[in-house]
Amino acid sequence: SWQPYAVGVGIGLLSWFAFATADHPLGITTAFENTAALTTKAVVPGVEQTNGYFAAKAAEGKSPKIGWEWMLVLGVFVGAFLSSRLSGDRSPETVPALWRWRFGDSPAKRLVVAFLAGAVMMFGARLAGGCTSGHGISGNLQLAASSLVFSAVFFAVATATAFALYGREGADHV
Repeated sequence: SWQPYAVGVGIGLLSWFAFATADHPLGITTAFENTAALTTKAVVPGVEQTNGYFAAKAAEGKSPKIGWEWMLVLGVFVGAFLSSRLSGDRSPETVPALWRWRFGDSPAKRLVVAFLAGAVMMFGARLAGGCTSGHGISGNLQLAASSLVFSAVFFAVATATAFALYGREGADHV
């Protein structure tokens, strides 16, 4: 496992690099938002004339585009893969012991629920105006009040969700 302080320094340096080169904070969900908007525009020509999303973006002077955020998305996948290989602590199991204890040992069920949970998190991140990388890293580094509130709520909801799914006895099955 990586030392948390080393990881923190790495994330801090990445944030500085993003601000220095792109003049923009870290964030991932905007890439998906822009991709969905561009896909909608391609499938429904002229939608930008009647859709409030496109009107709001135009008013801000920001039209949806595929930009540097997608490099960050790709970097997260590549970085996670390399980190798991280099650290040597990746578990080969698809169904972790805690999940197996609570929900059974079906890999298909585990993967479907993980995908759906990710979709719900993405939806929530767009409602919150940012994700854990946008608010939790870049926003907190800037001491943005909205990001500090977001992080407190995020941790509280994550803790409540873990207790709702696994209860106190779940800790005995890790």
